[in-house]
Amino acid sequence: MGDGGVSGADERLRRWRMVLGGEADGTGCALGGADAGMDGVLGALYGGDGGGRGRAGERSAGLGGSAPKVARWLGDIRTYFPSSVVQIMQRDAIQRLGLSALLLEPEMLEAVEPDVHLVGTLLSLNKAMPETTRETARAVVRKVVEQLEKRLASRTRATLTGALDRSARISRPRHADIDWDRTVRANLKNYLPEYRTVVPERLIGYGRAAQSVKKDVILCIDQSGSMAASVVYASVFGAVLASMRSISTRLVVFDTAVVDLTDQLDDPVDVLFGTQLGGGTDINRALAYCQSRITRPADTVVVLISDLYEGGIRDEMLKRVAAMKGAGVEFVTLLALSDEGAPAYDREHAAALGALGAPAFACTPDLFPDVMAAALEKRPLPAPVPAS
Repeated sequence: MGDGGVSGADERLRRWRMVLGGEADGTGCALGGADAGMDGVLGALYGGDGGGRGRAGERSAGLGGSAPKVARWLGDIRTYFPSSVVQIMQRDAIQRLGLSALLLEPEMLEAVEPDVHLVGTLLSLNKAMPETTRETARAVVRKVVEQLEKRLASRTRATLTGALDRSARISRPRHADIDWDRTVRANLKNYLPEYRTVVPERLIGYGRAAQSVKKDVILCIDQSGSMAASVVYASVFGAVLASMRSISTRLVVFDTAVVDLTDQLDDPVDVLFGTQLGGGTDINRALAYCQSRITRPADTVVVLISDLYEGGIRDEMLKRVAAMKGAGVEFVTLLALSDEGAPAYDREHAAALGALGAPAFACTPDLFPDVMAAALEKRPLPAPVPAS
C-alpha cells in the first residue's frame, strides 16, 4: 500500500515536470529515456516564446530555420505522439516558428503528417512553390484527398441518390411506383369518415431510374485565407457530386476575381492547385457569375461557402440572392465546411441572408450530404444553429 502511494506521488511529480517543462520548476524530478526525448521535442516548439527560454536548466527551443533540424524534430514527434497530436503540433510549429517556407523543400514534405490544415498551408504557398517541390506537394495533397474521399464519398452518393429518387415524382405512377405515405398525406382533405378511408385524387409516385430528374448544383467557394479547410472539403465534395450522373456540378472559386474550375472536377487535386488562397473577397461578383450560368432555376441548388466578409457591393449581393430564390433556386449558405467548430463570420450579412429565407450556418463534412439532400428535395435544411 505504501509502495503504491510512493509510486503515485512519483507519477504526479513526473506529470507536473512534463507540464511545467524545466528542471528549475520546483518538482525536483529528473526525466530520462523517452520522457526526456518527449520533453525535448515539446521544448523545441513550446519553450519560451516559440524560440526557447535558453537559460541553463530550462527548456530550450532550437528548431530555428534549419531544415535538417526541423525534419528530425518532425520524425521525433511521430515517435512520441499519436497522429492526431502530431498534426496539432505541426500546425503550431508553422504558426509559432514561421516554418511555412521550409515546406517548400521536398525532404520536409516527406517528413510531415498529412492533414487538411497542412494542405491549406501548401495551397497558400502554391505560387511560391518551386518545380522541385511541386510533385512532392501534390503527393501529400493527394494522400489527404484520398483519405477524405474514402471517409465521405460512399455516404454522400447514397444520401443524394435517395434524395434524387424521392424528388423525381411522377404524377401518374404505376401501382408498383406509388409512394403511399406521401399520397395519403397529400389527400387527407379527402378523408371520408363514414367509410374510414381516403380518396386519392392525386397519386404521388417514385420516379423510375430512367425518369429521374437531373439537378444542377453550383458550389461557389470563398478562397480567402481563413477558408482553407472549407476549400479542401468543398473540392472533394465537388468531385464526388461530379461523379454522379443525376447531378450536373459546377465549381467556382473566388476572391476579388472569379475562377470556374468545373473542367477539373474529375481530379480534386487539380481543383485544389487551381485555387489561390488569400486575397480579398467579392461575393457579389461571384454570385453574378453563378447567376449567369443558371438555366433551370427550379432544378438548381447554389451553395455559397463563405464567412460573408464582403468586399464588394453588399446590397447587390443580397439582391442577387433574392432574385435567385425568387426564380426558384435553392440557395444554401455555409459559413464554413470543416470540423473546426464555430467560425468567425459577418453577422450582419448572415442575418440579412436569413431574412431572405437563406439561413447561414456552419456545416461539418459529415453533415454536408444531409444538407444537400434536403436542398435537392426542397426540404428545410438541417442547420445545427442558424446564424443570426
